[in-house]
Amino acid sequence: MKSILIVDDNLAVRRSLRALLEQHADWKVCGEGENGREGIDKAQKLHPDLIILDLSMPVMNGFEAAIQLKRLMPAVPLLMLTTFETSQISGAATMAGITTVKAKSGSTGDLIESVQALLDHTVE
Repeated sequence: MKSILIVDDNLAVRRSLRALLEQHADWKVCGEGENGREGIDKAQKLHPDLIILDLSMPVMNGFEAAIQLKRLMPAVPLLMLTTFETSQISGAATMAGITTVKAKSGSTGDLIESVQALLDHTVE
């Protein structure tokens, strides 16, 4: 069973992601965070196999959280969800240690494929 941590300040997004991801028999959402700081704290306690981060959050944004998470847990892949997927955001995300960036408006099938690839460690 692969565990996934969801970090997004929007409760509706967290609930939707949880429902979508837990349809997969081998995946479990082990926890949720409302901001980057909370995400880091939960990641250290829960040791997830994958962390999904929102970009824009209060207290600490997704880039700041990713930099700290990569230092603390370098082997855990990070997937960033953002409202606007641009080359500038993707470049900054890569520099912060984020493996994959996906637009929130993208297809659920594409998101599921990305999650599977990250959990299988087929994305570098």
